[in-house]
Amino acid sequence: MKKNCITLCWLSAILILGCTYNKEEELYPNTGNCNTSNVSFSATITPILQKYDCSLCHSSVTQSGNISLANYNNVKTQVNNGRLFGAINHEPGFSQMPQGGNKMNQCDISKVKAWIDAGAPNN
Repeated sequence: MKKNCITLCWLSAILILGCTYNKEEELYPNTGNCNTSNVSFSATITPILQKYDCSLCHSSVTQSGNISLANYNNVKTQVNNGRLFGAINHEPGFSQMPQGGNKMNQCDISKVKAWIDAGAPNN
């Protein structure tokens, strides 16, 4: 009887834990309302970089990985070599950013992508 009770408890725990899932729509409910039109470096990209504290590791003083995101020219360099989007989108072969932290929410990633697709203008 004791063995059956232990087995039942383990089976119940596995079923309960195995039934969880992470749907992006539930984790980040605002992604459906993500406005990617009219993104600009000064009004969109800079605040996103600030929101995720990118300058803690990638300022003009602290250039982790020899990368600075301190100004437009530095960010544009990372856009041109493909490292910015690859890193924030956690693509294979890129250092995932923010390093050791959670991935940016999908709306912010979409805004960065829209800006890059528009030619990453200095606006």
